[in-house]
Amino acid sequence: MGENWLSNAYEGMSRRQFLARMSAAGIGLTGFAMAAESVAGEVITTPGDGIIATDGVVSVEGFKIPIYEARPAASGKYPVVLVIPEIFGMHAHIKDVTRRFAREGFMSITFEPYAREGGVLNLPDIDAVRKVVDPIPDARVMGDLDAIMTYATKHPAGQAERIGVTGFCRGGMYTLLFAAHNRGIKAAVAWYGQIRPAITPGVRSFGPLDVAEKITCPVLGLYGAADMGIPVADVKEMEAALKAAGKTAEFVLYPEAPHAFHADYRPSYRPEAAKDAWGRCTAWFDKYLKK
Repeated sequence: MGENWLSNAYEGMSRRQFLARMSAAGIGLTGFAMAAESVAGEVITTPGDGIIATDGVVSVEGFKIPIYEARPAASGKYPVVLVIPEIFGMHAHIKDVTRRFAREGFMSITFEPYAREGGVLNLPDIDAVRKVVDPIPDARVMGDLDAIMTYATKHPAGQAERIGVTGFCRGGMYTLLFAAHNRGIKAAVAWYGQIRPAITPGVRSFGPLDVAEKITCPVLGLYGAADMGIPVADVKEMEAALKAAGKTAEFVLYPEAPHAFHADYRPSYRPEAAKDAWGRCTAWFDKYLKK
């Protein structure tokens, strides 16, 4: 599965180092945090100077979904980037990425997709996380994103007609699905999101490849050629399907990069691939949201 990053997470790193990095990044999974020690210097932390970052909520059918938003401190209106979290939800790393977009001149918003379940950061292991997350219907996540997008269009610091979406791991899959679902999205960047996820009645009726022709915005895909959960052939097929449907698409495969190569708190982190991919991501949004 795309989220099974543990399968190649320990490359070149001891279990203790892995646990420490998880802990330093604010991943409170007790099964991972046991015996952890601080290695905060190995994890990227984006300073808050020059930006405004705040916590908030967006109401969806009476439920208040926690959000975190960041934007440049200077007054004005900014293009918006919605950030969809990994399977662990809105943890410290995802908030840091949100601040990174603010420093690039965007208003950025992320959220906690699993708030109704109480979040997943305190569960004992990845199996327990998946028992909570896997049954959640894609339609519910799309509805939450619709509400957050509506919030963004009304935000005094947001440019309502210039909204993009990005996401990591499962959030990368949701990025592609949301680009097909909501035509208001003007640009999308998917980070190693599954192309052919498992179809489950009541949870998921289709994957990104099935709805490629419904995507109207330019799409950038950032994938690792050594990802053990996403075949290279799937990545190439998604790009080909989008281009065959007349869409603007570019999918990049990083040689030898595993799943989650951008996650600087994991042993899967590959600095060179992550830096190049981040540059491509921000350039994509610059081109299609700031023009």
